[in-house]
Amino acid sequence: MYNKFYYLKENPFNITADPEFFFPSSHHDEAFSHLIYGVHQRKGILVITGEIGTGKTTLCRILLNRLGEDTKTALILNPSFSDVQLLQIILKDLDIESRAKNKFSLVNALNEFLLKESNQGHNVVLIIDEAQNLGVKQLEQIRLLSNLETEKEKLLQIILVGQPELLDKLQLPTLRQLNQRVTVRYHLMPLDRNEMHNYIQHRLKVANSSNNSSYGIHFTDKAIDAIYESSRGTPRMVNILCDRALLAGYISETHMIDEHIVHKCIQEVGRK
Repeated sequence: MYNKFYYLKENPFNITADPEFFFPSSHHDEAFSHLIYGVHQRKGILVITGEIGTGKTTLCRILLNRLGEDTKTALILNPSFSDVQLLQIILKDLDIESRAKNKFSLVNALNEFLLKESNQGHNVVLIIDEAQNLGVKQLEQIRLLSNLETEKEKLLQIILVGQPELLDKLQLPTLRQLNQRVTVRYHLMPLDRNEMHNYIQHRLKVANSSNNSSYGIHFTDKAIDAIYESSRGTPRMVNILCDRALLAGYISETHMIDEHIVHKCIQEVGRK
């Protein structure tokens, strides 16, 4: 709606996990390094946690885009299935043809696939997003999958991505064996104030349709302060407020986003 007014080729503050807009903050960079290390070193089970809207799903998308062709991947975005259904979805995402319907046959088909890939020098990565929604039974199934290995290395690298509730769930006595198998852990923190300012500028630059350095938009320092105070540096909330502020600026026919515009947007978002 406001893109033409601000010389933008697309909305810079969508809340979808778009890798093109990825901003490598210090925390996101560190989290990504943990993921790459865990995958390449075949560490087995990796856990990435963070509050809602901190960019965990975007991090998964970036990882998928940057892994080489010698790494086969499966991404499960909604793990609210039974343990058998979860196995079936994993096989389907890895393009493993199998008519098996019981757990033993499904695991056997997966193991044969993993051994074949390993013999070809390939790695296999399973990413489960929103992993805090997994039940104890499904998480126990994950532990059993982590046992698929040769004498030298893990055949399947499993990345559990979720909200902090996942950490609480892993502390349950019934899941202590799974918790002991987690070799890489990282908790993703929000952006600090300076990073948030750079994050906003980064997204505007990516979405800019002109060839000059001016994006047709200026957030004042007080506007940035107001956004940070409200969002606490959580990227999704920053996007929501900035998107609303650009719309308000467009309606007011101004390219300068000040604290008055931002405070009004904060009130509107708070009423939802």
